[in-house]
Amino acid sequence: MSNDQMNSETLSLNEMLQIRRDKLKKLQEAGKNPFKIEKYIKTHHSKQVKDNFEKLEGNEVSLAGRIMSMRGHGKASFIDIQDEQGRIQVYVRQDAIGDDSYTDFVTYDIGDIIGVEGTVFMTNKGEQSVKASKVALLTKSLQILPEKYHGLKDPDLRYRQRYVDLIVNPDVKEAFLIRSKAIKALKEYLDERDFLEVDTPILSTIAGGATARPFITHHNTLDIDMYMRIANELYLKRLIVGGFERVYELGKMFRNEGMSIKHNPEYTAIEVYQAYADYEDIMRLTEEAVACMAQKSLGTTKINYQGTEIDLTPPWRRLSMIDAIKEFKGIDFNEIQTDEEAIKVAKENHIEITPVMNRGFVIAAMFEEFCEEHLIQPTFITHHPVEVSPLSKRNPDDPRLTNRFEAFVNTWEIANAFSELNDPIDQRERFMDQLKQRELGDDEAYMLDEDFLNAIEVGLPPTGGLGIGIDRVIMLLTNSSSIRDVILFPTMKPIKEEKNDTKE
Repeated sequence: MSNDQMNSETLSLNEMLQIRRDKLKKLQEAGKNPFKIEKYIKTHHSKQVKDNFEKLEGNEVSLAGRIMSMRGHGKASFIDIQDEQGRIQVYVRQDAIGDDSYTDFVTYDIGDIIGVEGTVFMTNKGEQSVKASKVALLTKSLQILPEKYHGLKDPDLRYRQRYVDLIVNPDVKEAFLIRSKAIKALKEYLDERDFLEVDTPILSTIAGGATARPFITHHNTLDIDMYMRIANELYLKRLIVGGFERVYELGKMFRNEGMSIKHNPEYTAIEVYQAYADYEDIMRLTEEAVACMAQKSLGTTKINYQGTEIDLTPPWRRLSMIDAIKEFKGIDFNEIQTDEEAIKVAKENHIEITPVMNRGFVIAAMFEEFCEEHLIQPTFITHHPVEVSPLSKRNPDDPRLTNRFEAFVNTWEIANAFSELNDPIDQRERFMDQLKQRELGDDEAYMLDEDFLNAIEVGLPPTGGLGIGIDRVIMLLTNSSSIRDVILFPTMKPIKEEKNDTKE
């Protein structure tokens, strides 16, 4: 495309935008400023009219919505308006709404929001419609919606302008309706089992509860740096210490890490803690809760994700991390007992060796490299090495391992849980090991939280804990290929304004 063509299209767009502003100005000068309207009483949505057409035919209704198409025929026009529930056709005649009103109406544009009063009827072509008796402009759109047949296709623009995406791609709403139903079902599942929903701080002086890089901010009044939470685990366990036996919190977490189709720096998670329960109890809770989310939002526990049938029906498969490596890679770490042997195996399999690498870290790295890709159907991977599980209770039969599990579906980790470590002496030692890792350059290792150590010295009962990544579960339930498709306003890099370096 030549520069002249580009300049011509830009000029044309600017002219169209100016025309809309000119129309608004004329309305305002005539005392018909739509932006002075504060309220419009509507009796129905579009879907309600269509679903109850036989009952409503011939009756008066009042609707409100955005004009999505206009087809003019002299003194009569057909328009489609879109509201929260869908679209409906409106028939507007000059002799029905009056000359002055019709004169105003024909100046309306696609994208304008109007109110319509009229009678429900069926057109000669058999389309359920409303014959307008009154039309009111409620909001003048000063921008131009994407062209009807091409729509808003650019994913980057869709995420940046989600409001336009929702208008021109109404099916996008379905994912967020499913999200809402699924989250509601999860909370109902927990509420029915006497779990208490609580709120804990988002800002803290210590980033704890997970291995992740935090976002750092500064509190001006206190003149201290603070961290946005990477997990709410340590606060929730304090509540268990305080006497609450079943608690949960659903909310935003923040991790200053990479972005991908399944990672967003700001994401939604739920953490659940149950006193006097172990990781086996939490395993059953996890599979039941996720199945409940699917059943209540989709009407089934069997889903199709990108062409793969996945059955979320409990019980899910249980497989230890060591057994997974043996099954998928043919290496049995039950026969590899020393750090030296493990590191040799890691090198043979091209696993990156770090200064802190030992048998436990090798097991975790081998699992991640060779096993996760095979975990399509729901699977609990149990008994993680203690080195990668600083808050998990040790397995009594093999203290090098922990009573921890991660839930995998479609190769993704969707949940992490364990029997919580409540031995304050062991916990302090593991925190000190994490500090050594930080000193060696691991900025995702845990910080030392003295108040949390004090809390479990007061006494944390045997407790099972769980964290579920809500966004990934919703991706599965909505057959969404990117996490951005299930987050209304995903994190995006700002568009920089192009600088004009031309010198006059």
